[in-house]
Amino acid sequence: MLSLLRRLGLFDAVMLVMGGIVGSGIFINPYVVAQQVHTPFLILGAWAAGGAVALAGAFVYAELAARRPQVGGQYAYLREAFHPSVAFVYGWVLLLVTQTGGMAAVSVTFSRYFLEITHWAIPEGVIAAAALVLLTIVNCLGVRAGSTVQSSLMVLKIVAIAALVFAGFLFIKPAIQPEALLDRPVSLNLLTAFGAAMTPVLFAYGGWQTSSFVAGEMKNPSRDLPRALLIGVVAVIVLYMSVTFVCLRALGSEQLAATKTPASAVMRAALGDRGATFIALGIAISTLGFLSQGMLTAPRVYFAMAQDGLFFRSVAWLDPRTAAPVVAIALQGVVAVIIALSGRYEQILNYVISVDFISFGMTGVALLVLRHREPASIGFRALGHPFTTLFFIAASFAVVISTVAKYPANSAIGLAILLTGVPVYFLWSRKASA
Repeated sequence: MLSLLRRLGLFDAVMLVMGGIVGSGIFINPYVVAQQVHTPFLILGAWAAGGAVALAGAFVYAELAARRPQVGGQYAYLREAFHPSVAFVYGWVLLLVTQTGGMAAVSVTFSRYFLEITHWAIPEGVIAAAALVLLTIVNCLGVRAGSTVQSSLMVLKIVAIAALVFAGFLFIKPAIQPEALLDRPVSLNLLTAFGAAMTPVLFAYGGWQTSSFVAGEMKNPSRDLPRALLIGVVAVIVLYMSVTFVCLRALGSEQLAATKTPASAVMRAALGDRGATFIALGIAISTLGFLSQGMLTAPRVYFAMAQDGLFFRSVAWLDPRTAAPVVAIALQGVVAVIIALSGRYEQILNYVISVDFISFGMTGVALLVLRHREPASIGFRALGHPFTTLFFIAASFAVVISTVAKYPANSAIGLAILLTGVPVYFLWSRKASA
């Protein structure tokens, strides 16, 4: 019987972890953080705290990957710990909104930077759709082809970030002046501001979990996926902290808060217009790499759903030549293109912010459940468990609570989309058992 091919090693997995996290956020979000807290200590502290949450999440997913090295990753963890309905609802939202809406938004970001560089007179929606179609075709050629493209783009991202960091250090006189550690007395107001600063930081750090989707195509997932999660997340923390430090060093906290494109401002100050063009190219490559990673990983969840009899049987079909789940890949590409061309991707993303972090928190709880059910385990065990696991769960649900409080209408729509998956699950499960 035809099955997925195990062709991915440790390097591929590390590139997938990093590629799932690093998009365009780190090039832009430092200014959003600086608008909430106003000293270098607090700004860097927010990115360090976000890194701590991401690392705690990596511990959780690393142990789950060792315990359940199955295709679909997070989908399998939720299914095994709770119930197939919980896993189905996760995959349902992933296909309809979370993954495809995010890819649509990032594809439009790519098109804007691409057109800024090329000056072509083409609608940005056309470029966005073309990028999604191209990556869909590449990934239909097989996991090896998709991973090679994704890894190459991730290496180029690292080069662009390294160039930004070195240019900021070598060619710009420091703008940082001695400042107080805190911008206000320790109080509820300070904690609220720091919490607001953490929101864009945590979004920028999100995405490591998608690497788990391709566990079924790793040569040794029980060994390599936990290692990749830890190496990849630590590497991203180093990159993010370096970029933020360079932006602060070059611009200062006040100017950083007033600059909506801090990476471009740093490179322009260091190397003139050539530097700004270079970083625009770097951001375009970074967004394209993020799209490539999403196109490679998420379809494995829809494939797993179909294998479980909870989705169209054709979605579990594998190309006999490449052993790639081409129907699942094409399905995701079509939905993402429709959302990109509709122009409603930003609104859709607002709906699912809270839903996304519910799934993170639930996955942390899944580890608690599996640890209780199966105390013994082979392979990686989460460092600092249960404290790091509880920290990750608390941080995830804190984002949910904060988002619901700040955007109640959008959160309600997101929850409604999630709940529509419940009756759909029962329809599919009844059909599967008939």
